[in-house]
Amino acid sequence: MYLFPRQLLVKHFWTPKQQTDFLDIYHALRKQSHPEILCYLEKIIPLISDVGLQWHMTELCTKIQRGTHPAIHDILALRECFSNHPLGMNQLPAFQMKALSRAMLLTPYLPSLLLRHRLKAHTTVIHQLDKALAKLGIGQLTAQEVKSACYLRGLNSTHIAEERCRTWLGEWLQISCSLKEAELSLLLHNVVLLSTNYIGTRR
Repeated sequence: MYLFPRQLLVKHFWTPKQQTDFLDIYHALRKQSHPEILCYLEKIIPLISDVGLQWHMTELCTKIQRGTHPAIHDILALRECFSNHPLGMNQLPAFQMKALSRAMLLTPYLPSLLLRHRLKAHTTVIHQLDKALAKLGIGQLTAQEVKSACYLRGLNSTHIAEERCRTWLGEWLQISCSLKEAELSLLLHNVVLLSTNYIGTRR
């Protein structure tokens, strides 16, 4: 049993080194889906009806490809694209939902209807948690709670200093608490958009 602790032991029984190693492994798995998700965002740019939003999406994708961490306003400028066609939760194609599921460490091996339902439910829960956390205040969280909150939202926080994690979580909450329920597809994609090039993130 102890030869396979990642599969057979719950997280509370991992040693500190095992916890770091295993979280790295899980993050490497979810990060494999990032290029696929970003590629689709580029692919749908011509389908965006508003020319200004096309420009914003092009700029965002270019920044991320060049290794730049996007600003909050870069992401929120695109909220309209994620509320309906082509990136609304009800418009996402199966392959994008599968990639997003992997980015959230959820199994992609489900029918499209179930994938969509589960992604909606999962993102809604995170959105509700974000509102509660913003009300409580990040300053009330311990260092471990901050790192866990960041990891849940897509950042590999195991190798990032606590203050950097608090800063990143603050950015996430600003975006999340600005979104309406119809725009939660943006929050789902934010798992990739906000985490990929953050300072201190392992490549």
